[in-house]
Amino acid sequence: MDSNWTPTPGNDPTPSQYTPYTTTPPPAAQNQQRQRGSRMVVPVLIASLLSAGLAAGGTAVLIGQDGGSTTTIVQEAITPANNASGSESSVAMPAVQTGAMDIEQMYEKYGAGVVRVEHGSGLGSGFVFDKEGHILTNAHVVDGAQGTISVSFSNNEEVEAKVIGVDNATDVAVLKVDLPASALTVIPLGSSADLEVGAEVVAIGNPFGQDRTVTSGIISAMARQIKAPNGFAINGAIQTDAAINHGNSGGPLLDMNGRVIGINSQIDTGGTGNGNVGIGFAVPVDLVKRVASELMATGKAQHAWLGVQLTDVDPTLASQVKIGSDYGAMIATVTPGSPAAKAGLTGATGQVTIKGTTYAIGGDVVVEINGDKIENVADLQAVVSAGKPGDELELTLKTSEGETKQITVTLGDQPQDPIALAG
Repeated sequence: MDSNWTPTPGNDPTPSQYTPYTTTPPPAAQNQQRQRGSRMVVPVLIASLLSAGLAAGGTAVLIGQDGGSTTTIVQEAITPANNASGSESSVAMPAVQTGAMDIEQMYEKYGAGVVRVEHGSGLGSGFVFDKEGHILTNAHVVDGAQGTISVSFSNNEEVEAKVIGVDNATDVAVLKVDLPASALTVIPLGSSADLEVGAEVVAIGNPFGQDRTVTSGIISAMARQIKAPNGFAINGAIQTDAAINHGNSGGPLLDMNGRVIGINSQIDTGGTGNGNVGIGFAVPVDLVKRVASELMATGKAQHAWLGVQLTDVDPTLASQVKIGSDYGAMIATVTPGSPAAKAGLTGATGQVTIKGTTYAIGGDVVVEINGDKIENVADLQAVVSAGKPGDELELTLKTSEGETKQITVTLGDQPQDPIALAG
């Protein structure tokens, strides 16, 4: 992803003498806040992996830099995916008390664990998630960093952060600071597997440089699909109406037990500009844990890749067009050289519009994977997202003539550049 975060003249950070840190609650917002801005908007990238088909929702922007924006596309999964975030993670999760806290208690207990992540051309948020000094943030927050990345804690002093790993496919980055455990306030990681729409949530971050601002709202929807910095899809995103803006990126979205359920990453502006209109998206924490574990172990993360675009099949389509099944996920396009192409999957040969909805037709319809029924695109996405490169999947397909066939696909490693794949 291209980015061009340009510091506002006269507001560059001034290095200060580092002093010991305490885990006191964050102070009130300072009178002088550092402002950063950008005016570059990059073209929308084409996802070659498991996009939701032919229809796309509104315009969203990455929210890592203060005042800047990067255009992307939000595509909604038709139904929630089970375990869309993938396999279990080995990232250690600090113990957390059960029982809900109010927002004041949560901020007092965990607010000091939220940090400001800053470099010469960008500003965002992050949070401490272990006593070794590891910090989670968004990949696009540290994108384009030249020289030192600094992390500021609740006493407004800065320390230099080392980049452990960056994954542009999920918009996750892991940093590390060299501080004693006693100086760190750890925010425990929760789970995004069983979240419910309507549950209350809290966001803490640095919108427009306003340090450790807390906002609250609810989970507005689950299983959204947003665009990653490298142009592929991030499945299972959490939608919230908690106010998040530029500079909130990388900050935690918490449940009412004070557990992180996601990393705030994007907003939908509804065409009104760069401000919040009550539609924000967070990368689900179960996905974050898996990726962070790989980044800490090897410095990079791998993602299973099938190499198709998909469209849903439903009874309305099946009643009008001969497609072989009234449920499943139809292969709309197959990327040349992909695992799907090597396995012989067939893409759509045309499309049809029925009652205002456009469907792909003529392609193979996936109705089962490893013996489990595939109802729709979201089901197939969940299976692939839960896999890893080298895994074999047994696909049961329905052809447009109604024939059933079995194909074995070996998942590949997701490429870094979907634009190059698309030619």
